[in-house]
This record gives sequence, C-alpha cells and structure tokens, in this order.
Amino acid sequence: MRLDEAAKTIDEKKVYRVEGFSCANCAGKFENNVKKIPGVHDAKVNFGASKISVYGKPSIEELERAGAFEDLKVAPEKRRQQTIEEVEKGKKDEKVPFHKKHSTLLTSILFLVFGYLSLFVNGEENIVTILLFLASMLIGGLSLFKVGFQNLLRFEFDMRTLMTVAVIGGAIIGEWAEVSVVVILFAISEAMERFSMDRARQSIRSLMDIAPNEALVRRNGKEIMVHVDDIAVGDIMIVKPGQKIAMDGVVVNGYSAVNQAAITGESVPVAKTINNDVFAGTLNEEGLLEVRITKLIEDTTISKIIHLVEEAQGERAPAQAFVDKFAKYYTPIIMVIAALVAVIPPLFFEGSWETWVYQGLAVLVVGCPCALVISTPIAIVSAIGNAAKKGVLVKGGVHLEEMGNLKAIAFDKTGTLTKGVPVVTDYNLLDNQMEEKALLSIITALEYRSQHPLASAIMKKAEGENISYSAVIVEGFSSITGRGIKGTVNGTTYYIGSPKLFKEISVTDFDPDIEEKVRTLQNQGKTAMIIGTEQSVLAVMAVADEVRETSKDVIRKLHQLGIEKTVMLTGDNKGTADAIGGFVEVSDIQAELMPQDKLDYIKQLRSEHGFVAMVGDGVNDAPALAASTVGIAMGGAGTDTAMETADVVLMGDDLRKLPFAVRLSRKALNIIKANIGFAIAIKFIALLLVIPGWLTLWIAILSDMGATLLVALNGLRLMRVKE
Repeated sequence: MRLDEAAKTIDEKKVYRVEGFSCANCAGKFENNVKKIPGVHDAKVNFGASKISVYGKPSIEELERAGAFEDLKVAPEKRRQQTIEEVEKGKKDEKVPFHKKHSTLLTSILFLVFGYLSLFVNGEENIVTILLFLASMLIGGLSLFKVGFQNLLRFEFDMRTLMTVAVIGGAIIGEWAEVSVVVILFAISEAMERFSMDRARQSIRSLMDIAPNEALVRRNGKEIMVHVDDIAVGDIMIVKPGQKIAMDGVVVNGYSAVNQAAITGESVPVAKTINNDVFAGTLNEEGLLEVRITKLIEDTTISKIIHLVEEAQGERAPAQAFVDKFAKYYTPIIMVIAALVAVIPPLFFEGSWETWVYQGLAVLVVGCPCALVISTPIAIVSAIGNAAKKGVLVKGGVHLEEMGNLKAIAFDKTGTLTKGVPVVTDYNLLDNQMEEKALLSIITALEYRSQHPLASAIMKKAEGENISYSAVIVEGFSSITGRGIKGTVNGTTYYIGSPKLFKEISVTDFDPDIEEKVRTLQNQGKTAMIIGTEQSVLAVMAVADEVRETSKDVIRKLHQLGIEKTVMLTGDNKGTADAIGGFVEVSDIQAELMPQDKLDYIKQLRSEHGFVAMVGDGVNDAPALAASTVGIAMGGAGTDTAMETADVVLMGDDLRKLPFAVRLSRKALNIIKANIGFAIAIKFIALLLVIPGWLTLWIAILSDMGATLLVALNGLRLMRVKE
C-alpha cells in the first residue's frame, strides 16, 4: 500500500458544504488548493452537490483560504439540518429583488451605457470616455481580475487567466469599449452558469424540504411537539390526517391511506395499518396513525436518498472524466495558439501588429472552456435529480451513462417479474360428497400445522372467504417427506400431496384424468396438489407466485426502446419458468439455476452484449448483480441492503420505473454527447474565423456565452423528462 493510501485509511473522511462556486473550473481549482494544505492527503469536490470530501484535518480557516480566490464559504456538513437551512436560504434568495442581487453587474452596465454616450459625444480618445469604460471594466470584472492575476503569478491557466490576459491586451491596444462589453458578457455568462447549476441542485435539495422538522410525540402520557433531532428510536409519534410523517417507523395503532409519492414515486396512496412501515416525508391522508420510531433522523429513508443522490453527483461519469482531462491540456494549447496568431503574421507575413494582436486576444476569449466544462455535470445533476423525484435512485453519473448503453437486461423471477407472494389460483372439487367450504376448512387446518412455504397462500384464501379453521381438531398429523401431509379429522384421514403420494396409498378412483389435470396446472407455472382420503380423490388445488400485472408491458416497452435481449433467470423448474417467461414475453428463459449458474450466465451475456443489467431484489443473487454492468434493485424504500449494494434502485418496488430509467439515461447520454460536441464545434468554427481575420472580441465572447447558455438549457431539459 502506498503512503498516501495508508494515510487515507487512517484519516477519517470529513465532508464540508461549500457556498459560492460559480463554475466547474473554479471547483477544480479549489480541490487542487485543498490538496496542497499541509496534513491533507486527498480531497474531492462534488460540484453538483456543492460539497468537498477531505482526508485529513484542515481547519475551516485553511479551507476558506484555499477558496479565497472566489470568496468561498465552508461549513461542516450536518446532513439534514444543513440541507434544510440551504433550502430556506434558497427560498429567501429567490425573494431578493433582481436589482439588489445583481447590483454590481447593473452598475457596470450603467457605466458602459454612459461610456457609449460619451463616445458619441466626445469621441473614442476622450479621457472621460476612457474612464467610464475603465470603471465599467473594473466594477464588472473585479473578481475575474483578482483570480486572473493570481493565476498569472502562479503560472496557472484556466478560463479566468485567458480572460484577464485578453482584457489587459485589449486595454493596451486601446479597445476600451469592446473590452468593457467582453467583461460584462463574461459576468453574465458566469451568472447564467451559476443559475443553471443552482436550478439543477435545487431539484435535489427540495427533496429534504418535504419532511417536517417537528413531530407530535407521546412521552410519559403527554403529547408534546419534539424536534426531529431529539426524537429517539422507540418513541411513539402521532400523525393526524393531512399531516406529513416526520420519521421512519412502524404503525402500532390506526388505519390510513398514505401518499408515498415523495419516496417511491407511487401516484396512488398506499393503505397502512398495524405492523406496516411508514417513511419520513410521506403524507397521511385519512386516519390517525400512531407510529413507533425505528430510525434516527440521519438514518431515515429520505435522508439516505438525499445523501446517496448527492454522492452520486460527485461520481465522475466517463464523459466527464474525458472533459476534465481534455480541459487540462486545452487551456495551455489555446494560449500557445493565441500567441502564434498574434506573432507569426506580423513577423513573417508583414501583417499589422495591432490587427493580429487583436486576433490573438480574440482567440484567448473564444478559447474559454466554460461551455465544455459545464456540459456534463449539469446534465448528470438534472437527470439524477429528476430520477430521484420519480422514485428511481441512480447512484452515480457512471451508472447513468452505462444504463444508457444497455443492450441486454436479465430479471430474477421471484419478486421481480412476479409478486413473490404465493396465492391460490385454482380450487376444483372433484367429489360432491363434501361441501367446498367445509373441505377448505379441513385443508387449511392441516396446512396450518405444516411448514410448507405454500401453506400461507391457503390460509390467506380461507381468511379471505371468512372460513374458520382454528377450531378444527386434527389428530395424528404428520408430514410425509417429499410427498405431502396427512391428518385425521372427525375420524377420517385426509391426505394432501403429489400424484406420487396417491399412487402409493392406492386410492381407488385415482385415474389418468386427474394426473392430466395436475400436469396442465404445472405447465401453467403452478404448484398443483391433490386432496383426498384413502378411498377417493376429493379436490385439486393449485398455488402460484402471481405474475405482476405490469411485467408484460414493461418487457414490451424495453424491447421498443431497443433492448436486444431480455432474460428471465430462476431456480424454479422448467415448466413453471416456461409458463411465466412465455406470458411476460422475455427473449430467453433460464430455469433450474443455482446462484453460481446465474453468475456464469450474466458473464456470458456481458461477453455477447457488452452492457448488461441485472434486476433483482438487492438481497438475493448478489453475485449476479455485482457481475452485471448495472445492478438494479427492486423495492429500495426501507431496504438498506438494496440501497447500499445496487447501482440503481427502483424505490417503489415498481417495475414500470425501469423503462423510464432506461429512457432518461439514454436521453442524458445523448445530451452529454451533443453538449460536448457542440461546445467543441463552436470553438473550432470561431477559431476558423481567424484565417480571414474576421474574428472579433464580440464574436468570441458571444460564441462562448451562447454555447454556455445552450449547453445549460439543453442539460436542464432532463429535469422535464416524464415517465
């Protein structure tokens, strides 16, 4: 292990909130400055969430000195309260009048207007005209020049260095008016970039705003309002109709419908009664609920969603890694090109120094990589924020991009394509000697005593039809290993089991028709059982894990989106697998698989298709989920394992979110590619104008500003993608 890695393992990671980022370039510079602080072994800025993670023990003063070039404010992260305060601050900022919020920029524009009036009245060389333009430049570009000069002294090259050199050069050759306009347009461009990222970030922060800060808690026989930070596990919280639930917990009294849209994306309220889980941030619509608190505020599902989504914004996607690497070499190259443009024509081709120095300065301005640097993060933050609001948790830009490239998707059967809860699907009485309900009562009494996994389905059916079975006296109950069960009721011995069992006890009326009936049910993907006595067969019953109503439609939509292959993986027998797989219309069915077999099949799929997703419950099939390109877990709400292990989590246990997630990812991937391509192309086209000598400072800054604006607006479109 290297020394810096060893130090990182010793030092605890500390996370700080950062206020004041104006651009991704500045975030990168802040990260590098923090890494240079003595005692800091590593640092990573999360531009999307305005946070920095630091390995080491720097003071707040040291961190703020590292960010002094942009007057950054740093504070330790207090996950929930900090975010709530930011939301409140954001609301206050929105109410600040426009003229107060942008007073510096407006003052600069005012001096520019007076400068042009003086230019028309007094002429370009007049001292009043020059002073007015100079005042406009200094007021509008003070923060720009401050950082630019520092960069020049340290030989650090970023877009502010380029702009500072261009402005100094423009002033030297007497282009006061144009330089003033360039400074103002650059300030407007930065303001738009900041506004765009704030809009994207707000979509995440608004999630935390949905949970109340206080809850009504019963303590020592009294009902009191308690701040969520002071609520303990085991407290009883009282939630009245129309109130939002403040904490995660379990209902101990009451019945109500709860709107869980904020957590799971479900549009229809969910019925909640005793022993049901409820989540912070959801809305109690009807009845009074008493809830026993099961998690502290920092461990609630909504807090984890916020934390994981913010962490996801900091994960650099492949496209962003490319942009970061490209930008590192891009700025110095632009400075060299600008110098060559300014020097070569006058030295070797008798060009005018004034003309070509001007062209060189324009190259510096057009070279500002604002649009390129913001092209990827704004798209990723917008997409991840939109997905979180719809109940899809994407844990990083890399997973967002990979999901956009998916060619094949494998599904675990139980609990994914099916509901994972067995139900009685068929109950056919074959002998008229007994009444249907009376026989069901005996069957349920016998199954109640068995340990068979399907017994719960039979008990549920009896309870649903109000058939009593607990009072039925069963004597001599026993399990017949691998074949069924038996027990005596009112002197008659009843058997429940497979055809093999009834052949063994030689039931007289057991004929091929009954075997064929059982075979037909099994071919439909059901578990069939025969009920009878030693003298006759009384009934045939079938139990099955029901297919989700949405599964077939989801598979169809995925094929329409261009997914080449959909596969169902299951440990079930081939008959059951074929029946369910055929119904939902997956491309391929793999049955009777052990966990190792599923892992091997996922590896095979990856070798054939490259980008492969595995959809499961996040607990079982962990090796297969890990081996896939993107592991997608069902039902993450309240399930810590799913939220921690999967790359993408469908919070509401709703498979219909999957086509939306794939579509959003593909759109994000297309927008990222388009943004990068457009940002580079607009620079290239502007640079070509140097050849005929048509490039001006106006065109240069407008091309940069226009590209930044279009890239930002294009990225923000991802916030509007609907299910």
